[in-house]
Amino acid sequence: MKFKRIIALSTIFISALSLCSCGKSSEVQTYAWPLGTSSPEDTVTQIYAEKFAEEVYRLSDGQMVIQVYPNSVLGGDRELLESCKDGDIPFVVQNTAPQVTFLPDVAIFDMPCMFGTIDQVRSKVDDPKFMTEISQVYLDGGYQLLGYADQGFRVMTTNKPVKTINDFKGQKIRTMENSYHLDFWKALSASPTPMTFSEVYIGLQQGTIDAQENPYEVIVSNRLYEQQDYVIETNHLPHLISLIVSDDFMNERTPEEQEILKEAAATATKYARQQSDDRIASRVATIEESGTQIIPLSDEMRNEIQKLSKPVYDNIKSNVAPELYNIYTEGILKN
Repeated sequence: MKFKRIIALSTIFISALSLCSCGKSSEVQTYAWPLGTSSPEDTVTQIYAEKFAEEVYRLSDGQMVIQVYPNSVLGGDRELLESCKDGDIPFVVQNTAPQVTFLPDVAIFDMPCMFGTIDQVRSKVDDPKFMTEISQVYLDGGYQLLGYADQGFRVMTTNKPVKTINDFKGQKIRTMENSYHLDFWKALSASPTPMTFSEVYIGLQQGTIDAQENPYEVIVSNRLYEQQDYVIETNHLPHLISLIVSDDFMNERTPEEQEILKEAAATATKYARQQSDDRIASRVATIEESGTQIIPLSDEMRNEIQKLSKPVYDNIKSNVAPELYNIYTEGILKN
């Protein structure tokens, strides 16, 4: 009911504006729809959402309006997904990791240390065969996938230098509540600890946890580097950001409106990816200027991590659609 009131009030407000033009009524109906994220404003997630809203407004000549609500104003990741499926919040922009509970096949993105560059990741998710398969996963769950942007790779921050596999042993590292993420860190003999993100800074400050993992964007926007001496460039997972829309909501739109939403999403996806690339260098500079040291991993160590990750690969393979797995790993892993 809360979200339905938001939609109704937004629609009434924007529609009222369209009726005010030199004292004359306009026959143009203008819509305002909420888009929810759980991320802060100063992130690529917010940039992605705002660019999408901006393009929808432009392409519709101001007749379609989207209001972006960041910082979990409309709920956390789980609440956003549930409300989007119900059509209460038409649009959601979020990382793929929390979606695994609702869409098990999205776990395909939780296969660690598969890619060397973010361009390789983008090439894979943009592959028409893969996009057809993953789009069906969202459709079966009650959503439509409009695109994937990203925030580069997830990296580890810690107060202990990591130069060999043994250096991961025993480190209490905060992760999201995702079983595959937990299994990955356990495979490295670390001690993964699920924790609400809002508690991470204090957890690092008080020593409840030793380490955490996130993309550079999140590490800087939340000043996590202030509590850590090292950033270890594990680059273990791409931090993909999905733009999704309720399937029921999308089907209620006219063909012209649907085309506007798809075109706006394509433009926003390209723009957000470029922004991510541009911002990472400045984020790295901010971290280095603070005195926190960045440690890259050798190819040998990455290969060793990949070998230790084989049980995670096997687990994911047994829990996702075979065709989806084969397309995603084609040319990267021996199936």
